[in-house]
Amino acid sequence: MEPLKNIIKNRAFELGFCEIGFARYEKLEKEFQNYILWLKNGYSATMTYLEKNIEKREDVKLILDDVRTIIVTAYPYYNKFKHSSNLFKISRYAWGKDYHKILADKLTKLVDFIGDKIIDFKYKIYVDTGPILEKSWAVRAGIGWQGKNSMIISRTYGSFIFLGIILTNIEFEPDKPIKDYCGTCTKCIESCPTNAIVQPKVVDSRKCISFWTIEAKPEYEIPSSINLNGWIFGCDICQEVCPWNNKVKITDDVAFFPRYNQTNLDKHFLENLTPEIFKERFKDSPIKRAKFEGLKRNFLHIIKNIEYEQINQ
Repeated sequence: MEPLKNIIKNRAFELGFCEIGFARYEKLEKEFQNYILWLKNGYSATMTYLEKNIEKREDVKLILDDVRTIIVTAYPYYNKFKHSSNLFKISRYAWGKDYHKILADKLTKLVDFIGDKIIDFKYKIYVDTGPILEKSWAVRAGIGWQGKNSMIISRTYGSFIFLGIILTNIEFEPDKPIKDYCGTCTKCIESCPTNAIVQPKVVDSRKCISFWTIEAKPEYEIPSSINLNGWIFGCDICQEVCPWNNKVKITDDVAFFPRYNQTNLDKHFLENLTPEIFKERFKDSPIKRAKFEGLKRNFLHIIKNIEYEQINQ
């Protein structure tokens, strides 16, 4: 009879997940100390929500008191499309629909499948939605290794993957972590235009284009020292230069294909954008997180960057 763990993995692949791994429950002592140091250094910028329920990040038993296994899934989102220009670029993960709901729905189907086979199965699902150190668990579950840009890298799918977490009270044989294949490569560190990767695996959000265009509240003005390099929402530079992303398998999931066939936003569209249009256009898109005022701020900052470069040519 096929082991239940393999049956679960096969079901995950049927649902579109490209990787699934199992990690034994433990306190994340070392990883948590690194996280605390990251916070103390101010690298979380104004993202104060990252300091809430902080003890749960070290010990997921505070979330599910009888947790035995952490199941980690990865879902690919790299597709055949390319940016149409170097202006008003959208990060690849936000081209399509909001991944939070799509992955949560798929994880729900997966736990329903498991629940049909196991009595007293208990679980908690997370898709970048709670106090979980997802990357740490992904490493422990053998999904990939943590690259110098801090992203999880799969040997087959690169770093263009979404992570999903299932905490469960059922004990499974854990998978083994895989080797770190970054070697001496430092392309991501060298290519970051704002020097946000301050050391391998450590990103200072205060310098990060993704932070300023997504997470920074609209009332915060982007510093003049931050050149957005044409990115209006997010930034993929440290992923685009990674050799492990050169020949990744592409997804055919249309949910993550560019909406309105746009990998970039149009200048005319941005100039005439209203709160009403923003709400309708981005209602099921990750871009809604920036809010109307934030997207307009990003647009105006890019225009300032362009004007400054033209003056100083």
